[in-house]
Amino acid sequence: MLTTAKGTRVESRPDAARADFESWMVARQGRLLRTAYLLTGDVHAAEDLVQTALAKLYLAWDRVSDAPSVDAYARKILVNEHTSTWRRLWRHRETVTDTSTHDVPVSSPEYDGVGAALWDAVRALPERQRAVIVLRYYEQLSEKETADALGVAVGTVKSQGSRAIDTLRTHLGDRDDLTGWEAHR
Repeated sequence: MLTTAKGTRVESRPDAARADFESWMVARQGRLLRTAYLLTGDVHAAEDLVQTALAKLYLAWDRVSDAPSVDAYARKILVNEHTSTWRRLWRHRETVTDTSTHDVPVSSPEYDGVGAALWDAVRALPERQRAVIVLRYYEQLSEKETADALGVAVGTVKSQGSRAIDTLRTHLGDRDDLTGWEAHR
């Protein structure tokens, strides 16, 4: 029996299923953490988010492990958990200001030279717009896949993405490193 940070108890699986899940998790944990960090803007919150998402995925592993889109299912859990957490915090109006800078490896060759200023601006976007940007441009999902992950219409993804890019342009001005984002518009 395993227990997550939130106290959720998770049943152990037979060795083969557990090994299959662990193999999947090890291969994707870094990317899930980077995605969670881009959604939350905080290393510790991202770690908690990934842990909770992995625990939920583990519980559903027997149902989803043979599905062609386990990665999409994991992303959907991440986004839904983040949204649920954000809503709970909003209801309680608990405000925590984190002025420290955490180094999650979001600057890597995967970013094709996109600078830290851009990711700071992305983290300043409203939650829904940030989720659209992270899923569309970091995770490189289609508009339909992004809409499915967020549980919204494709039109909402388009409008939120457009607003987010307009906001980023306003905050960052004309920068060459935003040109790759234009192609997805």
